[in-house]
Amino acid sequence: MRIEELKPSKRVQGRWLAVLEDGSVLRVGEGEVIDFALYAGKELADGEAQGLVAAARRSGLKEKALDLLTRNPMSRKELERKLQEWEAGEEETASICARMEELGFLNDGEYGAMLVRDLCRRGYGPRRIRQYLREKLLDLPDIEQAMEAYVLQPEKMQAYIETKLRGQTPDRKALKRVADGLFRRGFSWDEIQHALRDYSLNMEDVL
Repeated sequence: MRIEELKPSKRVQGRWLAVLEDGSVLRVGEGEVIDFALYAGKELADGEAQGLVAAARRSGLKEKALDLLTRNPMSRKELERKLQEWEAGEEETASICARMEELGFLNDGEYGAMLVRDLCRRGYGPRRIRQYLREKLLDLPDIEQAMEAYVLQPEKMQAYIETKLRGQTPDRKALKRVADGLFRRGFSWDEIQHALRDYSLNMEDVL
């Protein structure tokens, strides 16, 4: 198969377009241009053409994975699932994930800690945070490591309580609604009791 034209892509830096004699266009990276010594007019043997197509496919998958991770950090298993959706094989998936880890774009420990810090700021408790980390397909050791970044923020609980009670002296039903809401956010009953007790003390100071 003959390469009729080889030109750089106008849309993606580092990508080249190889126009083949049958009119099809093969998108390749700079690595493939160098490794296969590509140039306009080159005749590709069958085996070489197949190797180039496979290499271009892997390069395209790496490019998509890198673009995805720079926009939306995720766990290794999440990326593996995404690559499988893109019909990557097991070896391709393992190779791409390993490369992303080498480049520092994929790190389950750092990713988990980032999620924990963010959820703490948003006022979630440890139980709900652990559940969220499991939903992100993090392994148990990574979850335990990430939870080291958890810091209880009582002011977030107080803000939630004040929003729900609006400075009123609550009855038993109102307290139960607030307690259930905090429990759904992942706080333990002990933490909830302390927070409600602090709210009551603050109300007494105001009154």
